[in-house]
Amino acid sequence: QVQLVESGGGLVQAGGSLRLSCAASGRTFSRYAMGWFRQAPGKERESVAAISRSAIIRYYKDSVKGRFTISRDNAKNTVYLQLNSLKPEDTAVYYCAAGLSSGDSSAPLYPGAYDYWGQGTQVTVSS
Repeated sequence: QVQLVESGGGLVQAGGSLRLSCAASGRTFSRYAMGWFRQAPGKERESVAAISRSAIIRYYKDSVKGRFTISRDNAKNTVYLQLNSLKPEDTAVYYCAAGLSSGDSSAPLYPGAYDYWGQGTQVTVSS
C-alpha cells in the first residue's frame, strides 16, 4: 500500500511558477513509476508528465513541454512537478500517481497504469 500526499498548489498569475510535491509513504518508492495528472472542471483527467523509477525516462504532455519539469528524489520518497510560465488553461486539480514498475523503462502517461493516487492539489492561474 502506498499513500500519496500532494502539496504546493495555489493561486498564481499567468507567467508565474509553482512547485508541486508529492510525498509517498512506504519503503518501496523506488519501485514505482510516478505520474502527474490534472483535471479541470467539466473535463476529463489528463496526463501531464511521468517519470520512470530512477528518472531515466521522463515524458510530458505536448502542451506542457518546455514549461513543466518532473523530477524525483527516491531518498525522500518524493516526486516533484515544477510548473513555469503558467497559463490560465493550466488551472486544474493536479494529482500524483504511483504505478508499480518491473523495470526502469516505464513512464506511462495513461491513468490505467497507476495503482495509487493522491487527493490532489488545486492550481489556479489568473489572467
